[in-house]
Amino acid sequence: MILTKEGFRKMTLKEALEYPSKEELVSLSLSVIEEQDTKLNAFIYVNKEAGTGIPIGIKDNINIHGLPTTCASRILKNYVATFDATVIKKLRKAGFAFVGKTNLDEFAMGASTEYSAFGPTRNPHDLERVAGGSSGGSAAAVASGEVIISLGSDTGGSIRQPAAFCGVVGFKPTYGLVSRYGLVAFASSLDQIGPIAKTVEDAALLMNIIAGRDEHDATTVNREIDFTKFIGRKINGLKIAVAKQSFSEGVEDGIKEKTEEFVRFIEQEGNEVDVVDIPELKYVVATYYIIAPAEVSSNLARFDGVKYGLRLSGKSLQDLYKNTRGSGFGEEVRRRILIGTFTLSAAYYDAYFEKAQKVRRLIANKLNELFETYDFIVTPTSPVTAFKVGSVSDPMVYYLMDIFTIPANLAGLPAISIPFGKVGHLPIGIQLMGPRFSDAKLLGFADCLFRTTHSQEVR
Repeated sequence: MILTKEGFRKMTLKEALEYPSKEELVSLSLSVIEEQDTKLNAFIYVNKEAGTGIPIGIKDNINIHGLPTTCASRILKNYVATFDATVIKKLRKAGFAFVGKTNLDEFAMGASTEYSAFGPTRNPHDLERVAGGSSGGSAAAVASGEVIISLGSDTGGSIRQPAAFCGVVGFKPTYGLVSRYGLVAFASSLDQIGPIAKTVEDAALLMNIIAGRDEHDATTVNREIDFTKFIGRKINGLKIAVAKQSFSEGVEDGIKEKTEEFVRFIEQEGNEVDVVDIPELKYVVATYYIIAPAEVSSNLARFDGVKYGLRLSGKSLQDLYKNTRGSGFGEEVRRRILIGTFTLSAAYYDAYFEKAQKVRRLIANKLNELFETYDFIVTPTSPVTAFKVGSVSDPMVYYLMDIFTIPANLAGLPAISIPFGKVGHLPIGIQLMGPRFSDAKLLGFADCLFRTTHSQEVR
């Protein structure tokens, strides 16, 4: 049987693992990328020497030895990675082929992939609209069938939100289950690598490959989890909390209606659902945008034009720093560095950063308290559908889009976005969040719901 391009575009990881000719898969992937990526701009770099294996897209803030790692920034435009990230080593061993580095918001800071030095990624469902961010390239590449599966990173929703915008599955694992070694740091206490996939089962299969303790990352934990343990099972009889804020002002009417439909659906599937007020949600955006920029200020201090990347010299060392960083970093990155430097300054540390850390603990405590009663918490992944490229200019509008995804990062919890129909012609995602280390059960429940809704759509 000859695999056509159309067949390849729809192929799942499960199918690819069993397909006899991995060389053919790489050839088809590169062919599809060449055919359609001039419109999508999902890839910053295409690796035509990818070899043989299962084609996977890698977000361009994860190091692959010998390939560029630009972080979609001018400051790293010509940087070539000198080592493999731990997840890359694991994927190599498992027989994956890295067909390219996917586009992102610069240094993963954004919700649309418009903040890329290489131009925005377009949504496969509507080329006038964004693919989401910051892992927009990874989501668009999977949704359009350019690759079988992809890796993204998630600091405040950067895997789940673009997955929702593009109509695919995005999974952020429990903090510490996947090594961050070789991921260019954004906010180290929040960052986590995870899969963007066509099915929940594919996400679970990839998690079995990339998860595990790593001596190079002290934040990883030694926890043996079979992420496919509950895949394919009927899971019901659960107690589910739906955040009351899912239906509040700021959430698009179409998304509210789809969330209500999802609630009815999980009830029909034999689960008990309560609408629960989580007042702490109103603090998550403010808390995140103090903590994350503070860590950005620290982590991005290394990009100074001295050791690697862009160098623009001046009359003094200080001029070198100013010229390199001023020209190398884009507007959004500079904004977050300045915010973070301000909140970490001696005069304001107690008033802002220390207070934000205390509120972070209160938010985590509230979520843990809810998980004493409920198995999972449901919200929309995003309060809005994919918007038109260039239509949003106010940073605060961007920041507020993260209200439902940020809590999982602040508390280090697993969360998944699964597609649940469309509003008009645009996909929407529903988020399921669970307690720490409930990743396998969360994936199993999401898989059960995904299979049911997908089979209904197919019919």
